[in-house]
Amino acid sequence: MDERMPTYSGGLGVLAGDMLRSCADLSVPIVGVTLLYREGSFTQRLNDDGVQSETPERWRPEALLVELPVRVSVEVEGRTVAIRVWRHEIIGSSGYVVPVLLLDSDVAENSPEHRALTNVLYGGDAKYRLSQEVVLGFGGVRALRAAGYDGVRAFHLNEGHASFAAVELFREASGDSSDRLKAVRERCIFTTHTPVPAGHDRFDYDLVRRVVGDVIDPATLRSLGGVEQLNMTLLASNTSHFVNGVARRHQQVAEQLFPGRDIRHVTNGVHSVTWTCDAFRRLFDEHIPEWRDDPAMLRKALSVPPATIWTAHEEAKASLFSVVRDRTGIALDPARLTIGFARRSAAYKRADLVFADRQRLLRLGKGRLQFVFAGKAHPADEAGKALIQHVVRVGKEFGTDIPVVYLADYDAALAQTIVAGVDLWLNTPLRPLEASGTSGMKAAHNGVPSLSILDGWWLEGCVEGVTGWSIGTEEVAPVDRALTEDATSLYEKLEREVLPIFFTDRDRWIATMKHAIALNASYFNTHRVVQQYVTNAYLA
Repeated sequence: MDERMPTYSGGLGVLAGDMLRSCADLSVPIVGVTLLYREGSFTQRLNDDGVQSETPERWRPEALLVELPVRVSVEVEGRTVAIRVWRHEIIGSSGYVVPVLLLDSDVAENSPEHRALTNVLYGGDAKYRLSQEVVLGFGGVRALRAAGYDGVRAFHLNEGHASFAAVELFREASGDSSDRLKAVRERCIFTTHTPVPAGHDRFDYDLVRRVVGDVIDPATLRSLGGVEQLNMTLLASNTSHFVNGVARRHQQVAEQLFPGRDIRHVTNGVHSVTWTCDAFRRLFDEHIPEWRDDPAMLRKALSVPPATIWTAHEEAKASLFSVVRDRTGIALDPARLTIGFARRSAAYKRADLVFADRQRLLRLGKGRLQFVFAGKAHPADEAGKALIQHVVRVGKEFGTDIPVVYLADYDAALAQTIVAGVDLWLNTPLRPLEASGTSGMKAAHNGVPSLSILDGWWLEGCVEGVTGWSIGTEEVAPVDRALTEDATSLYEKLEREVLPIFFTDRDRWIATMKHAIALNASYFNTHRVVQQYVTNAYLA
């Protein structure tokens, strides 16, 4: 929501903020609810070998937020936990305000243990996590009531973490269980954002009984959330009338995870004005003045003079290179093809796929390629941390033949610089684990084409040789085979398509840039996403 408020850790947090910005721009009557993480995300430091260390990113809510004169409470392990409510305002292009309520358990009347419940994002054990979800779900609905939002028509649950909101609505409803469930389903919408197991919380029922208590009939809870464990994703999907994945392919993956459910899709997007760099904002303001209010008009980019596209790109590239030089002391070469890869460091995202055959990469890229990497690993993800070290180690081996820089402390501001300043965006996740992905959408808003695995949004956004290039096929293959086949495809695309066009056919390269804007940025934006949710879910 605000660069000074580190209440997010990755793509879903950024997506939620982008959607609320579009709601504000489009004057959609919506209010956001989240937890106030006083230690939020973390500051990442990397030593010379790429070893990550973390320090909490503390901030002062009272300096940025308004505390509302309301209090709500929830029960955790049979004890009352008081929650205060802070308000943040997202102001749209016409001045329309979307409020966001942030729930905070750090109040004097709570025990030290309960004061710390909303301190840390993705911290603690299962009990801590479950307690946070009690605050978010039960406390969130109660905070809306206390703040005067009594007429909420629809509750949109982002991931299963918010599922207790549906349980609170069930508890409030009247009639028998069937009547209550029908009333809840009419009001709830659920979006699942990942097929990765870590995104689907499961809790033992013994822990649930101890932490949450019997807020509804235990048999009813098991019927909605699973027999063996409380599956928060299953609970959310069973209490919602509209359930969706975040790309067409992700819909199919979600249907396999939850057979028998009617699952649809709303493919993600990004907030156009936020993720377009200054140079391209000026360019669009001059040639496509309607784009700020209606990003679909970016399709007119096809008529923008090619020379102005390239001039804007050179400015963005120079800004990135300035940041790289200031942070690392490395002076990148503006004449080389600069490839960007920046996202959370997790093994399945395969940041090092491009280094699978280093000798082949040297043969085709020596003196012509350079890479800019960034991304934090979760503090508990040793594989993700090892991946960063591997990229840094390969960069040292390549030296000046193929410069590789890894920029520490990846955040939204750095992301804006990288997605605009590179020549080509690389994305290499293991299929089918990329639910959507949004980094390539941000790059497209700055005329940067993608070279990406056919998964997530890229299955919809890739027009081969027009908006960018694909890596491999759509087939989901075993890990070892996928590594070999995808690396081979990646090198072939670089050697036969990308490098020849970039160095010998500037007109065609700029045409690809224009199509990335006209076909991808014009569609993969949160104005379109919000309009689809309003039409298909909120008002359905």
